[in-house]
Amino acid sequence: MATIAKPKRKIALICSHGGLDEAYPALILANAARQSGIDAFIFFTFWGLDVVTESKVDHLHVNLAGNPSSGMPTIVAGLPGMESLAARMMKKQMEELELPTVREMLQILEESGAELYACELAMNMFKRKKEDLLPQVKDVITAGDFYELSEGAQVIFT
Repeated sequence: MATIAKPKRKIALICSHGGLDEAYPALILANAARQSGIDAFIFFTFWGLDVVTESKVDHLHVNLAGNPSSGMPTIVAGLPGMESLAARMMKKQMEELELPTVREMLQILEESGAELYACELAMNMFKRKKEDLLPQVKDVITAGDFYELSEGAQVIFT
């Protein structure tokens, strides 16, 4: 009796938010997928482009205002400097956990074979060029291209 080969597992993540706390879920899920032998693709769109933009990747903030999980009243969360303070606190905790920075995670992902893509429409909206992006970004593609790329993949919107 012939054995039917299982199709290769794939995961396609859509990263549409650019906060420090919002970038890590896609990066961690893609890393875990690659460690499990699962193909991983990340599509960075809208504010998620900040995660792969050279001038922004090292300056991601934590969005506290309007975030019910922050435990902080919106009036306080919206005060000047609160996002930067929260980001510094989160980065300190991540260092203690020996979690790589966003920039380091992107390098790890590229080295593991994950593929990173930027959304063409968002690039045009935010007037960014491919040269503005980190070298780990494989290409700038359309949403239609992403559908083709992610055919048969589990799609997760982070």
